[in-house]
Amino acid sequence: MAASMRIIRSFCTKSTLISQSFRQYQSCLLRLPVRTVQSPAALQSRCFCKAASLQDEAAAQATEALSRYKDRPWDYLESEEYMEKYGSSPVWVNYRRNHKGGIPPQKTRKTCIRGDKICGNPCPICRDPNIIIHHQNVKLLQQFISPHTGMVYDSTRTGVCLKQQKKLDKAVVMARDQGLLPFQIPYVDFSREDYSNSHDAVGSTPPPPSLLSGSSWYTWYSEITPDDQEVAKVKKMYKAYLK
Repeated sequence: MAASMRIIRSFCTKSTLISQSFRQYQSCLLRLPVRTVQSPAALQSRCFCKAASLQDEAAAQATEALSRYKDRPWDYLESEEYMEKYGSSPVWVNYRRNHKGGIPPQKTRKTCIRGDKICGNPCPICRDPNIIIHHQNVKLLQQFISPHTGMVYDSTRTGVCLKQQKKLDKAVVMARDQGLLPFQIPYVDFSREDYSNSHDAVGSTPPPPSLLSGSSWYTWYSEITPDDQEVAKVKKMYKAYLK
């Protein structure tokens, strides 16, 4: 009986020691940092989310730039983005349209954007959404005007589509009407004779000599004798109107 009691007491002491060591181990585990292992699907979805967020940020920046230059398109030509892309040269200098053969076509395309579809090689204005044609955008309009003649460059030289070329012509005319762009007036040599009152084009025109003499205007008209029957028919037809 005494031996059994000793065995029970030794077992109880061992169990208490085991329970104490287990509790200490649990407290150490709680103090350690927890590391979660993610599955490959979760990692892939996280990468997709990051890519989508980057695309959304890029789209938001593009829409913000468009809205920024929509009301004031002339600010884009003074921005750093424009200087990095074009420098000090015009927007159409390094443009080359893709075409078959070595000879370029005589006319540019009608338009580069048809609905939601954009052609493969758009013109210098359609390829950059920040370039907006406006009559107050003087720096852009001056790039398409010859400094020697004052005429707008042809679309075959600049590569601009016909739709944008029409907008350019209207904007240049409106800017010149409002005094934003200069225009050249051809020199006319002034001569006093052309502006005098004694000039033949300005003085009174004398009457023809035939009316002064009382003769008919045409000489052959007096030689014609009308037919009496035809005259009688006409008088009978217009009898009610003749007095």
